[in-house]
Amino acid sequence: MSATLLIDTDLCSGCESCVSVCPFSALSMADGKPLVNDQCTLCGACAEICPEGAIRVPEAAPAAGPDPAYRGVMIFAEQRLGRVAEVAFELLHKGRELADTLGVTLTAALLGRELDGPARELLRYGADRVYTVDDPRLEGFTDEAYGEALTQIIRSVKPEILLAGATPIGRSFIPKTATQVGTGLTADCTELEIDAEKRLLLQTRPAFGGNIMATITCPQRRPQMATVRPKVLKKGAPSDSPAGEIVPFNLDWSGISGKTRLLEIVEELSEKVRLAEADVIVAGGRGLQEAKHFSLIRELAELLGGAVGASRGAVDSGWIPYAHQVGQTGKTVAPKLYVAIGVSGAVQHLVGMQSAETIVAINSDPQAPIFDVATYGIVGDLFEVVPEMIRQLKAAGG
Repeated sequence: MSATLLIDTDLCSGCESCVSVCPFSALSMADGKPLVNDQCTLCGACAEICPEGAIRVPEAAPAAGPDPAYRGVMIFAEQRLGRVAEVAFELLHKGRELADTLGVTLTAALLGRELDGPARELLRYGADRVYTVDDPRLEGFTDEAYGEALTQIIRSVKPEILLAGATPIGRSFIPKTATQVGTGLTADCTELEIDAEKRLLLQTRPAFGGNIMATITCPQRRPQMATVRPKVLKKGAPSDSPAGEIVPFNLDWSGISGKTRLLEIVEELSEKVRLAEADVIVAGGRGLQEAKHFSLIRELAELLGGAVGASRGAVDSGWIPYAHQVGQTGKTVAPKLYVAIGVSGAVQHLVGMQSAETIVAINSDPQAPIFDVATYGIVGDLFEVVPEMIRQLKAAGG
């Protein structure tokens, strides 16, 4: 560290209290006096316990503050084979709100090949300007090429906020970009707001295993960077007459070593579980008591034309495969109808489904947190309520 502890050896009595209290083993004794090594973090524990007041923590130099040259909101618009990822449109809708609050422009960074169509689509969904890097070397994704490309765009355009999707691609290279531009990154945000007076992005995400919601800021460095999971934010309506512009960005390839080469793209077999696209989801939790009772969930889901979801508790118990898990460590969904059966509603689960249009909760505990977000709640024994729902649906013809 550039600063170190200030030790007045004349005042020091050699009691060794500071050595025993140091949590980082940063102090040792030599000739009856304490010595500090490079493990010191200036936590101040030694200064607090010193009976002679011989140790002092130096005052930190005042932070320089964010670079005022950074202005505007930018999103990384992920695309594949000419199709823009839905999360990009969701980010544009929220980005428009943030940009309008700050009185700045909303831009998008688009990387790949044959980008004219995707770029125009981004303009229709609210971007004021789309920076494109159209190059054969970006046709397939690699961390190295995408990370360097976005880094160069950020350094040139200087946005004060950059948002990206918490997708496999976003999670892979956005941390690299944040490191390269020397700023912080808040991953898997569920809510974004602006402190307009301080121009701070308020980034809310689950913390401590989903037990609390933490709001994080990046007051000193720019851009303020965050990733957001798909389906957490709402998608806006497109404009029939967009007024933005498409700006080709000239990438300097001299700094890209090309250590990684994409050899082949293998399409994944279609999953049977398509929770993210489902309009109706019926989810089961620990209240089902054992695996065999998921037959109720499957039957109700089939009658409603929906998919089967589950809480982490049900998955951890081995009652149903992970592919069905909804929540912070599972899938984020936003169906028209979400039926939560025997799901208590822990924060970890709510993060993944609270954007559903209509939520129906069935639980025997009237104090279950799931009722706090439910549109309709049924307090009762699920083993009585669900069979009756199934009977009624069958009587009505499904």
